[in-house]
Amino acid sequence: MNFFLRSLIKDIPEGYELKEIDDRIYDMCLPDPVTRDFVSSFESKEKFLEIGRGMVIMKSGQIVAGASSYTRYKEGIEIEVDTVEAERRKGLATIACAALILRCLEEGLYPSWDAQNMNSVHLAEKLGYEFDHEYTAYEVSREGRTH
Repeated sequence: MNFFLRSLIKDIPEGYELKEIDDRIYDMCLPDPVTRDFVSSFESKEKFLEIGRGMVIMKSGQIVAGASSYTRYKEGIEIEVDTVEAERRKGLATIACAALILRCLEEGLYPSWDAQNMNSVHLAEKLGYEFDHEYTAYEVSREGRTH
C-alpha cells in the first residue's frame, strides 16, 4: 500500500509543489473559503499544529489543492479534501490525499474517509479504500440551516 501511495505522489505535475501545512501555510489557508476548510475546524493555529495534519499543493506560491484532518481523535483523523475550481481534474487531490494518508500511517493514525458524494467515493477507491455502505447524513451550514 505504501509503495502504491508513494507512486501516486510522484505523479505531481511540473510547476506544482507538495507541502505539509506548517505555521506559514496555515496562515495562507485562511483567506480563501476553499483552503480555509483545511484548518478551520480547529480552535486555533496552535491546536492545528499540535494535533492536526495536512498537505497542500502549491502553484506559483498559491495553494491550489489539499487534504487535511477535518477532525482528530485519539487513533486517527477524518480527511477533508478540496481543490480550487480552476485546478480540478489534474490529479492534485489524489496526490495530496496520498501524502496525507502516508503521513498518518507513519504516525500510526487511521486516516478515516467519509465520502460526501460520488466523486469522493471514487477518489477514496482510487486510494485503496473500499466502499462499505451508504447512509443519510445531515450537514449544518454556516448560516445555521441544515441541508
